[in-house]
Amino acid sequence: MAITPAVLCELQLVAGVGVVYTSTNVTTLIDKCTLCNTTGGAVTVTLYLVPSGGAVSAPYTIISGRSIAAGETYLCPEVVGHILESGDTLRGSGLDVTLRASGRQVSGV
Repeated sequence: MAITPAVLCELQLVAGVGVVYTSTNVTTLIDKCTLCNTTGGAVTVTLYLVPSGGAVSAPYTIISGRSIAAGETYLCPEVVGHILESGDTLRGSGLDVTLRASGRQVSGV
């Protein structure tokens, strides 16, 4: 078994729901997730943890319609500690809000 620390994603969210990370051939443990709004106004963010083969829906919502104020950085305690099996995805929406997630990828389990 190998455990590798990794930046899982570092990107700007879009208005529609997009895949921001896919756990591929590893089990992923999310250790930190940060949202940063560098725009001039509040932005609403929604995040989902979707199992392999699943679709965005209410049961997979982890943060729902959270308003991130202009200039605010939000540490996402709702996401930290979750596990994604191979094929599971982290998905989100929130126009121009920066999302960075880091954690550990476990292979050979």
